[in-house]
Amino acid sequence: MVQNKLLAELDPSMDVSQTAEVRRTIEELFENILAESNIVLSRPERRRLFEQIVAEILGLGPIEPLLADSSITEIMVNGAKQIYIERAGKIHREPASFESDDHLMRIIDRIVAPLGRRIDESSPYVDARLPDGSRVNAVIPPISLVGPVLTIRKFAADPITVQELIDYGTITAESIEFLKACVVSRINIIISGGTGSGKTTLLNVLSQYIPTDERVVTIENAAELQLRQEHVVTLESRPPNIEGRGEVTIQNLVVNSLRMRPDRIIVGEIRAEEALDMLQAMNTGHEGSMTTAHSNSPRDTLARIETMTLMAGMDLPVRAIREQIASALELVIHLERMRDGTRKVTHIAEIQGMEGDVITMTDIFIFEQTGYEDGRVIGRLRPTGLRPRFVDKIEQTGINLPASIFGVGERMRGY
Repeated sequence: MVQNKLLAELDPSMDVSQTAEVRRTIEELFENILAESNIVLSRPERRRLFEQIVAEILGLGPIEPLLADSSITEIMVNGAKQIYIERAGKIHREPASFESDDHLMRIIDRIVAPLGRRIDESSPYVDARLPDGSRVNAVIPPISLVGPVLTIRKFAADPITVQELIDYGTITAESIEFLKACVVSRINIIISGGTGSGKTTLLNVLSQYIPTDERVVTIENAAELQLRQEHVVTLESRPPNIEGRGEVTIQNLVVNSLRMRPDRIIVGEIRAEEALDMLQAMNTGHEGSMTTAHSNSPRDTLARIETMTLMAGMDLPVRAIREQIASALELVIHLERMRDGTRKVTHIAEIQGMEGDVITMTDIFIFEQTGYEDGRVIGRLRPTGLRPRFVDKIEQTGINLPASIFGVGERMRGY
């Protein structure tokens, strides 16, 4: 009742972007309505109701408190009455809900309208981004049979650090030391894994090892990378507008970035024909470039890149494509989301070249699971005892890694 009265009295032409001013106006109306209606509330009840109304007018309704909770990484709304969140790798249902599908649609419209996007029956799904950088996907009927569906992958204001990845058990200190040497030595890297396995997080962590005197161009569908270097150019693709014009693809940006004098190119994720342009960039002087791809294993990663390259429409024989892949890529880092919700690096594999028509790979590190206790996966990312062939390239940059990192007894040559 209070909320409906307040909304009726609020000036619809008010500029809601002036948050502080709008809050003051809402608070004045709120107090007046409580007094006029002789509604008595305790201080906590009053504050809770006020914040609920503010969230409805200025924010995203019942999911606004979830956005403010830093422990939540993903918010999933399946129709008006089901809200799920991901916390610490586990999915839980929230007691909150929207009043109706219309209520949920108003919130979705509030997200996409300022971006010049629309969502309706003729265009029933949309990708967007919140002002804080969180990624949003919305799907509505008729293609959704459960009502409007909203998925928000929250943006971390404070990026995860290397030490946190080690503490979480995602990776080991020894393998990070190796990967740091690979980044500094300009090894071309692809990070693979399933959805939500931590690919972008690891890419962000490894990017911090890029020397500060290099010019880096990052290319993403939705900007998530948070590089700390000064000389970074961030590019973001753009979907077509309502008229179907103005699209800028990842492929367009990769091609254009080659004219921007980059030392390295970082593509947030390759999904289609841009894979060929990325391979060519890695093969033509932009060593140390990095990207990610969805896949189920390191070997599957190479097969997917092969398929993506064929999507470019160039009449290339399969062997020529595989030679491009084997020449451009040097290291595959594969992550998996385990059954306990944790994310772990399961393979660090060197791409060694071609044998016949097959790309050869060798695991340098591999995750070995030793058990499952109290709902937790037990195991460790261990070295395989094999050193990568590109170790000379690492040594040429002045980095001498102890052979023990690779599970070898003696130190590496030159150390």
